[in-house]
Amino acid sequence: MVKSYAEWLVRWRFAIILLTLVLVGLAASGGRFLTFKTDYRVFFSDDNPQLIAFEQLQNTYTKTDNVLFVLAPKDKTVFKPDTLAVVARITEASWQMPFSLRVDSITNYQHTEAEGDDLIVADLVEAPDSLDEAELQRIRDIAVNEPLLVHRLISDDASVTGINVTIQLPDEGSGEEVPEITAFARNLVDEIRAEHPDVDVYLTGMVIMNNSFPEVSLHDQKVLVPIMFGIVLLTLVFLLRSFTSTLGTFLVIIFSIVSAMGLAGWLGIALTPPSASSPTVILTLAVADCVHVLVTFLHSMKRGMDKNSAMVESIRVNMQPIFLTSLTTVIGFLSMNFSDAPPFGDLGNIVAMGVTLAFIFSVTFLPAFVLCLPVRIEAFSDERRTERVDRFADFVVKHRNPLFWGMGAVIILLISFIPRNELNDEFVEYFDRTVDFRTDTEFATENLTGIYTIDYSLGNGENGGINEPAFLRDVERFASWFEQQPGVLHVNTLTDIMSRLNKNMHGDDEAWHRLPDSRELSAQYLLLYEMSLPYGLDLNNQIDIDKSATRMTVTMESVSSNELLATERRAQEWLSENAPYMQSDGASPSVMFAYIGQRNIRSMLLGASVALVLISLILIVALRSLKIGLISLVPNLAPAAMGFGLWGLVDGQVGLGLSVVMGLTLGIVVDDTVHFLSKYLRARRERGLNSEDAVRYAFHTVGIALLVTTLVLIAGFMVLHQSAFKLNSDMGLLTAVTIGLALIADFIFLPPLLMKTDKGKI
Repeated sequence: MVKSYAEWLVRWRFAIILLTLVLVGLAASGGRFLTFKTDYRVFFSDDNPQLIAFEQLQNTYTKTDNVLFVLAPKDKTVFKPDTLAVVARITEASWQMPFSLRVDSITNYQHTEAEGDDLIVADLVEAPDSLDEAELQRIRDIAVNEPLLVHRLISDDASVTGINVTIQLPDEGSGEEVPEITAFARNLVDEIRAEHPDVDVYLTGMVIMNNSFPEVSLHDQKVLVPIMFGIVLLTLVFLLRSFTSTLGTFLVIIFSIVSAMGLAGWLGIALTPPSASSPTVILTLAVADCVHVLVTFLHSMKRGMDKNSAMVESIRVNMQPIFLTSLTTVIGFLSMNFSDAPPFGDLGNIVAMGVTLAFIFSVTFLPAFVLCLPVRIEAFSDERRTERVDRFADFVVKHRNPLFWGMGAVIILLISFIPRNELNDEFVEYFDRTVDFRTDTEFATENLTGIYTIDYSLGNGENGGINEPAFLRDVERFASWFEQQPGVLHVNTLTDIMSRLNKNMHGDDEAWHRLPDSRELSAQYLLLYEMSLPYGLDLNNQIDIDKSATRMTVTMESVSSNELLATERRAQEWLSENAPYMQSDGASPSVMFAYIGQRNIRSMLLGASVALVLISLILIVALRSLKIGLISLVPNLAPAAMGFGLWGLVDGQVGLGLSVVMGLTLGIVVDDTVHFLSKYLRARRERGLNSEDAVRYAFHTVGIALLVTTLVLIAGFMVLHQSAFKLNSDMGLLTAVTIGLALIADFIFLPPLLMKTDKGKI
């Protein structure tokens, strides 16, 4: 049947080329619908419990998306007229930032003090240019001793300050909001740097992080894809020594990429940093099918076949293995839909489409295209390379026992290091230090405040219940407990405001700097204070609408996900033991990212298990041998296990990016096994060779192609390792390592395993 298809293809090659061009054009036209999502929430599925808790908190209070300007005077003195004037200018300008909801800085901080029986609420700094030394010192003393400011908007040594802009992004935006906000912020920073070279300005916040995602992806596409194309072309020129064959492969790669991305547009798949790496992955995988078809084709012509007969023979020999490898690769990538992070599911779907298209083009367009152009085979010479492979095959056969036991010991040893890995993540480190967001955030964390937060909605279920003294005391005790925890920089709580108001209403007597003793007093103080606050600086970010709950925000250093979750667990234990009535799960982007790696690796293990079962059944049926199908499980499973063991030995930190590697590599590592086994079984069944000679035949016929395609795969994923986005970088590195280990297993362990277990007829 395959031979009949090949003969049909030879006859209708011109029509096939024309039809391919039409279909590629139709598919690629969907690229105009591609959009890029600029929201960190895309990493979380709609039913993610941490996302649900975070959305509930934001619906109760104001949003927490923000832009944070960090100012560091080079003389390390914030409280001087010109620096305070810069702070005031940025504060005022930030109100004009698109979608800004609130602006907080030391200049517009609403300082309260008593004046007779009156409560005075006013900006801490009203006219910075006219301040004398005494006034500057007074303002400094207030700021560095105010719990609501220190490690939030002013450093404890008054050398660095910040202006925080709260952003209200629309629920159903156009996607242009984040770039628009970022452009406004960057223009303002550029103006300040130009006018005040004595002040260093840094820019961070969740909105800036959102904007970094598409910027990093665009940079990767501009830099990494051309590099990979160069590597592939050089490899093809070296291997094939045929312009027609190289051009045909290049066109298959291009068609596969543009068609897959176009279909993604038609299907409404939005790009994110993981899914935006699809072209690099497709480019890498699309080469393999073409190489197998062309190497057999050129080899057959070298042996004296005419062009048409050589192509028919190549398709006959390679159709089953490349179909199986494509199918298993597709299954492996589709298993990424089990991921709890939707962008990895999108990556899997786009690459699965690309691999499917690459298979179709490699058995339709590529043969038709090559047959339509002249092919020179004088330059194609595989004798010397084949001789080396034959010598290696003889070595494997001769030393099969030492190789079997030695490689088996290496596999077991590497797998034993898997427990050294721990699930851990820091979302700031999703970007490398070439990205401004990463370096600016690290400066802000080291010198002022962090962007890792945990929010709690604490309440007692009563309307106006936040004024209850017992409740306020419990909140104050909880905040005090948090301030003693390692890694905590700041705790923003309503109790600090209530204590200060109580002091103000008692003539600013420090003895009264404590919580009010009665509910009525608390309610009166809070009402008076709220009525005195200017528009935009109210307490909606801290108090719910019926005053039954208050928000407490804990700001932490750039801690690991394990450390953050450990702190959250201790907090839950404290609440359970000391104030169970106001039990509240911590919610924030930091908490969401801390959990996602753990949730994702569990879901991906399930996905990989399903994929493994499907792939195993397919191989058993396709190879028509239960024994060989079961044998194939060893070289298919061992590489990923060895890779994670090696990772545990040299690194040990498994984050979101690595959690998908098992599912991603499962379908890829099967490719070498399938090609080797298909040639081995052909030798056993069609040629009647024993297992030793069948191993030699498999090496002779497919060894070079497997080596070259594996090197291309490794090169492709090592190029992806150069990404500035850590999820892609780590994923690329471990995938490349796993693919390399898979080749070693297929060349050194699988042949001895076959020779030990496959003695009779097959």
